[in-house]
Amino acid sequence: MKKFFLCALLSALIILYPLLSLLAFPINADASEFTEPKTGDYACVLTNDAYFYTAPQTNSGLFLLPKTYYVRLLSYGSEYCKVEYQQEDMYTQKLTGYVKTERLAFVEYIPLRPYPYYVFDVTYRLDDLPQGTGNSFTEIVYTCAYYGDYPIGSETWCYVLRKGEFGYIPKPLDLSFEENTEYADYLASLKNEQSSDAIENEKTNGSSPAQIAILVALCLLVPLLAALILKPSRRPPYDPAE
Repeated sequence: MKKFFLCALLSALIILYPLLSLLAFPINADASEFTEPKTGDYACVLTNDAYFYTAPQTNSGLFLLPKTYYVRLLSYGSEYCKVEYQQEDMYTQKLTGYVKTERLAFVEYIPLRPYPYYVFDVTYRLDDLPQGTGNSFTEIVYTCAYYGDYPIGSETWCYVLRKGEFGYIPKPLDLSFEENTEYADYLASLKNEQSSDAIENEKTNGSSPAQIAILVALCLLVPLLAALILKPSRRPPYDPAE
């Protein structure tokens, strides 16, 4: 009877041991999976070599997209994404084209300033006109909207919209604009949020002292019970009934 009781108790402990182990040391599974971006989502340009293409092929690059700014997704592809760039106003027009998917970081928020906005004047001087030509203009000023750089050898040109027409001009030496910090701020907020979640999960799922004590007791008790069960019984050297 005693042996039967010990066997039953040992079997119960063996069955409960894995369950109590999970309670003492919970497993936190990472269920995060890639979700394909949706039409209308924005993507941040994270590199200096992200070309804006007229077609999904490398020989159709128009210009380099400014780093830290965004494009708006029209359709997603594993190699190229069809995107929209810039806005419609007095000096700029929207462009539709393609960007390599690996150059983009898709986000779930709408950026406050997705596109760079830089408008500047370019002056062309007509130095070859003869002197005393009357009221003829000797210089022409055009207002241009900047879209992106286009390197040619050791020189840098830029793609611009000028009087409703797109084209290239030598990049002015003083052309510069600040980086967009929205994506960096977004990453910082995610990091802070994950740190807070990790602390909360540790508080919620962490091992309590009581659970650890139970597990330690089981580790000590199981071998002891096994030893008691397997220990040979001490029988008298003779049969008293004889």
